Amino acid sequence: MDSSSPISVQKVLKSQESAPESSPKPQPFKKSLVTSLMEAATLSTPSFKEDSYFTSHLKPSEKKALQELKDKLQASSSSSSMWGIPLLGGDEKADVILLKFLRARDFKVSDSLHMLEKCLSWRKEFGADTILEEEFLGFKELEGIVAYMNGYDREGHPVCYNAYGVFKDKEMYERIFGDEEKLKKFLRWRVQVLERGIEQLHFKPGGINSIIQVTDLKDMPKRELRVASNQILSLFQDNYPEMVARKIFINVPWYFSVLYSMFSPFLTQRTKSKFVISKEGNVAETLYKFIRPEDIPVQYGGLSRTTDLQNGPPKPASEFTVKGGEKVNIQIEGIEGGATITWDIVVGGWELEYSAEFVPNGEGSYTIAVEKPRKIAANEEAIHNSFTSKEAGKMVLSVDNTTSRKRKVAAYRYVVRKSATISA
Repeated sequence: MDSSSPISVQKVLKSQESAPESSPKPQPFKKSLVTSLMEAATLSTPSFKEDSYFTSHLKPSEKKALQELKDKLQASSSSSSMWGIPLLGGDEKADVILLKFLRARDFKVSDSLHMLEKCLSWRKEFGADTILEEEFLGFKELEGIVAYMNGYDREGHPVCYNAYGVFKDKEMYERIFGDEEKLKKFLRWRVQVLERGIEQLHFKPGGINSIIQVTDLKDMPKRELRVASNQILSLFQDNYPEMVARKIFINVPWYFSVLYSMFSPFLTQRTKSKFVISKEGNVAETLYKFIRPEDIPVQYGGLSRTTDLQNGPPKPASEFTVKGGEKVNIQIEGIEGGATITWDIVVGGWELEYSAEFVPNGEGSYTIAVEKPRKIAANEEAIHNSFTSKEAGKMVLSVDNTTSRKRKVAAYRYVVRKSATISA
């Protein structure tokens, strides 16, 4: 049996001595070229807003282009479908797909038709419509590590995570990319992951019609993966137009920011509005803006573990911030004797002290140190723990950031299960 209890968050600010009035103000420092380029690369652009796909929202020229594409498709093909949706059925789902191809080619009908026909041909030759039924032996260990669907963003888009740092290991790289046949197999597996995400889309006006891509650049062997990454990029651009609402790059090294600042002027505003670039050490703070903590994998400062999927939808988490020079006490009250409390807590980029204690209500009872104060390293994942109380009281979870000046995002959740023993 679950029980919710009153909760309070106490914030204790670090005491600071008053500085003399005559203290000189810090002088601005001269920025280096690299610093300036990195800042330019991370300047925010207006965030991408997914198209509604309501035909009533289209401009007259766009409506005309949509009808022309339908007419030309009708003349060139007797019947065709994509993701189980007949393209000439005349319903709104077909319109969503056709509009994706039109937008990818700036509503130029001939170019859009050419792209669509090439995609239909590729899907048939590649076997994309049945790829979800395939089993890829030897790829089990890549599930949940290299490319995988995990949860949704705050707007309901399925989220796909990509991380290729594991391939810095030469043996692993050779096993997956050692020859042409292995590369082909990897590409098929990667398409399968994407098709899993597309399977969750609505394909209807006003619905969720695209996914979120989160790409982790940490330890990614650039030179070795150049061929594979180019093929993946080309394959997705040619055959999955307008399927990505936002591309979030995390653990971005400084040189990537410099490169982005250089080619950024050549990108359209629409493309740039989809990009989010986050430097190392800023991952959790960036992801929390778009994805709830319970849907973010633990390795990125969230609360989502692969084992959670076995227990249905994740339990929502409460978010809070820990300012520099601040200690936060989370008090979970109303815990009955014999009840078991289970909690998860995480702070993005930890580097602070954490502890947990149980404080009984009874006079003369002693506070129990459930988890003694300890410094949590930056790379540690969310804490998951439980405690069964012998008497009524409250649990206090503490995060002490008084030795730091950096503000940090954080989240926690808990459940209290009452004792099965019922007194007469």
